[in-house]
Amino acid sequence: MRVTKRTNIAIRVLMYCGTHADRLVTKAEIAKTCNASENHLAQVINQLSQLGYLRTQRGRNGGLSLARPMNEIEIGEVFRALEAPVPLAECFADADNSCPLTEACRLRLALADAAEAFYAHLDAIKLDSLVCGNDRLFELLAPNMTCSNGVLETA
Repeated sequence: MRVTKRTNIAIRVLMYCGTHADRLVTKAEIAKTCNASENHLAQVINQLSQLGYLRTQRGRNGGLSLARPMNEIEIGEVFRALEAPVPLAECFADADNSCPLTEACRLRLALADAAEAFYAHLDAIKLDSLVCGNDRLFELLAPNMTCSNGVLETA
């Protein structure tokens, strides 16, 4: 299974916001730090906001932040929301399905089961487990901050 660029960027955005949970962050700073285009980020941020993972604030002093505590954000839920609309194989796509074996193919069911197992494994992972206690992540994203026991602190 290959994760889309959109989902990869979404997880980076959530981790960035998690390491800076004490303040609003900007799209520009995320783009620079996470090596992503601001245009692509804008689309991802908009989707994460609509899904209730981010809170955005417009204006001169605007920015974005997590809309939920890190321990309430399931990575599997994020992946499901962003990846599920993308067909795993051409036979999963209703419009572009040109496979003549669709009616008899058991591979389609096996792949659907495998994808669900993948998401189920990620359901057990919360954003705080990716961020808190990850000293190297803080060195890269927020050198003046640390997180222990789910609490963000100045280093």
